Amino acid sequence: MAYYRLKPKNDFVFGKLFGEQDSRDSLKALLNAILRQGGQEPIADLVVIENRTLDRWRPEDKLGSLDILAELASGEQVNVEMQVANPYNMIPRTLFYATKLFTRSIKAGQDYEALRRTIAINLLDFRLLASSDRFHHTFHFRDDAAPHALLTDVVELHFIEFPKFEQTPKDKRNPLHRWLMFMDEKLGEDERKELMAMDSMIEKTEAKLEQLSSDPLARELAEARERAIRDWNSSMAGSRKEGWEEGRKEGRDEGRKVGRDEGREAGKAEIAVKMLQNGMKRDFVAEMTGLTLEQIDRLDAER
Repeated sequence: MAYYRLKPKNDFVFGKLFGEQDSRDSLKALLNAILRQGGQEPIADLVVIENRTLDRWRPEDKLGSLDILAELASGEQVNVEMQVANPYNMIPRTLFYATKLFTRSIKAGQDYEALRRTIAINLLDFRLLASSDRFHHTFHFRDDAAPHALLTDVVELHFIEFPKFEQTPKDKRNPLHRWLMFMDEKLGEDERKELMAMDSMIEKTEAKLEQLSSDPLARELAEARERAIRDWNSSMAGSRKEGWEEGRKEGRDEGRKVGRDEGREAGKAEIAVKMLQNGMKRDFVAEMTGLTLEQIDRLDAER
């Protein structure tokens, strides 16, 4: 029977489905679908890490907060991010998270060999890489002159773009295709039942989603997150238009740059205020907008 189904791509919902201790099996199945393709040995076990804040080394350093963090039995650490709104800084943001996670895996006095392999997975509800229509890209450190020559695999970056997957012929025999279809908010009831019949872990995860969807508090929190994303998208669109119009009036490249920058900053402040009004935490608001905690505090005091 059809039911009100919360959106699995909503990062609050996604975190509940895959980022909690009782979600460990679902996360393992998802990671196996993403990472262990082509006959590679499947992930045997993992531990979900509940402390997902990347601490500052210095007070002025940027704070990082991860959606899902896990340690595999093989020693690898994996960060999974669900990104619905395009922050327009996805690549440097990914590098920041991955390298900070990589460097924190070693303690003072340890040899560099103790650094742990780090994998960053980004599930994106927007197009990022214009160079290809493939929906799944994996990146490593390679030689520019000889791309087959891998320097090291200690840092691995994945980008999965849902809009490109929507244009891809679906193969339900492929576990990754099944999971990405499961996350589609437009998934029909018949297809949902078919996926559940084919994959016991999707059936288990769908049961948790149904439970969440019937919880009034979970629905309220998920809807608050949806409102924050709508505000983000609306304000960013408005700030880009305002910045472009201001730049056009200046009639010079510098004028366009100043106009865009001023419009973007005004948009960030507007978004931050709305997120604070919706009860979002200061650290989360700072991460989403790129504003400093000091700027967030000033906006909070002024509203």
